[in-house]
Amino acid sequence: MVRTHVSRRRRVHAGPMDTHPTAPPRPIPGSQFDWLYREIAAWQASDLISGDQAAAIRAGYRRVDGRRFSLGRLMLGLGGCFVGIGLIWLVAANLDELSPMLRFGVVALLWLLFLAGGEALDARGSSRPLVGSVRLIAALVFGAAVFQAAQSLQVPAYSPHLVGLWGAGALVHAYAVRAVSPLLVGVAAGTVWWVWLSLWDEPSAAAAVASIGAASVVAVSLAVVHDRGLHRFGFVWRSVGALLSLVALFAAAVPYATTDDFAWSPWLVGALVVAGVLAVAAVALSSGIARLEPVSAAAVLGMAAVLVAWDTGTDTSNIDAADWAHAGVSVAAYVLVAVGVAALGIVRDNPVLTLLAMLGLVVFTTFQSFAVFAAIIQGAWLFVVLGLVFLATGFLFDRARRGLADVLDTDSANPEGDAR
Repeated sequence: MVRTHVSRRRRVHAGPMDTHPTAPPRPIPGSQFDWLYREIAAWQASDLISGDQAAAIRAGYRRVDGRRFSLGRLMLGLGGCFVGIGLIWLVAANLDELSPMLRFGVVALLWLLFLAGGEALDARGSSRPLVGSVRLIAALVFGAAVFQAAQSLQVPAYSPHLVGLWGAGALVHAYAVRAVSPLLVGVAAGTVWWVWLSLWDEPSAAAAVASIGAASVVAVSLAVVHDRGLHRFGFVWRSVGALLSLVALFAAAVPYATTDDFAWSPWLVGALVVAGVLAVAAVALSSGIARLEPVSAAAVLGMAAVLVAWDTGTDTSNIDAADWAHAGVSVAAYVLVAVGVAALGIVRDNPVLTLLAMLGLVVFTTFQSFAVFAAIIQGAWLFVVLGLVFLATGFLFDRARRGLADVLDTDSANPEGDAR
């Protein structure tokens, strides 16, 4: 029975290797590369694979020892940000020595030069960090061109529409050249435009929570759709969606986030409708665990709405049972969402999600402790209680993370269970 099972596994694993004999080696980090070599040696020693199959598996991967975020990449990214922001600052200073049309011509020329320069460097096969830095500058300078054009046409610069135009241009740039750096600019500007426009006519805490939560649903839904091809873009959209979900739930848990001065605006209604349509489309186009992502983002939005509607008052100097219940539900919900984001980071191999979950949990726990406990616990005892809250939350967080990792390891070691 054992020999039959082994021979079947040999045939299953031999097929894919034979169908792609000329596939280029896949780069993987050094730690994963070492682990893979140890596992291959163990499989070969257990007679699960032959020597030829072991060699074929090894040939499909190559070791990458360099760190993804090297010093050179960091400096190029920071340099691109400073140059782009500096040019925007120059536009904001109006460049009084030049006429409005000449100022716009100079900024537009700079944008075209950086735009063409990035693609020329890419065509020459230059390093990806350098190309990304130049593309980042081009996306930032496009914003300067937008604001300078507004000044030349006597359009008020303090408007969300200009930020939206900047974000749209950066997104077009990103998708046209399949580049992540202008995508980051486009997503950042687009998020600011989305939330700002929701608060333009009827500003309120509830509207801010609703718009941020709707933006998280949109980002997560787009991430699921991008998993069908543009995985790097899906990485960005998923990270942004998780961040917005954590921010929306954090804002909803603040005692001052109430429904006071809230009014439905056409844009806010439209934003929620767009988020719902994209979530349904993402669920329809995906399968498996991916379907749970937009549903979970929508659930976080619903929980945030409940916390905002649950008004217990804004007087933090007089904490009653309702305040304790509101804080308890907020903490439980936030810990649950943070664990879910960390779990998604493990499943998707996205360390940014795990980092966001940990940082968000630390900031939220600290805020809630000082907002609720500080009214009745003073001095050194406040820090003792805060430390105990951190220990308990960290213990539960780590247990959940380890449990998920064990489940994933068990599933990967039992492919027949997955097939069933």
